[in-house]
Amino acid sequence: MAKDESGIPHNLQKVYRRLQRWRSSHTGRLVIPEPLWAAAAELAREHGIFPTAKALHPEYGKLKQRVEVAGAVAKVPAAARRRSRPAAPPTFVELIAPRSGSFPAGVVELEGPRAG
Repeated sequence: MAKDESGIPHNLQKVYRRLQRWRSSHTGRLVIPEPLWAAAAELAREHGIFPTAKALHPEYGKLKQRVEVAGAVAKVPAAARRRSRPAAPPTFVELIAPRSGSFPAGVVELEGPRAG
């Protein structure tokens, strides 16, 4: 994370400048464009919500909400999000029996595609 003399990471400064350009070209209270929100949320995941909000000056509650929503999506593995069809169930499962004498009795339940 490269920082300059002001202590603000370079990538935060870059998005800050983008936000400033957008704010200076618009008057009144307009909704921040989605690409800028996405960039701010990405930085907040990296640097934390409070430091990002302090540097970029967006609405803290909205930034926090966007980070939380993106975090819920991020918890799904990328491979699962790219998959166009569900994964096939395993065709073979190896069951390893315990050494004799370790369990006096046991029950193994198997369920197939036609089991109820």
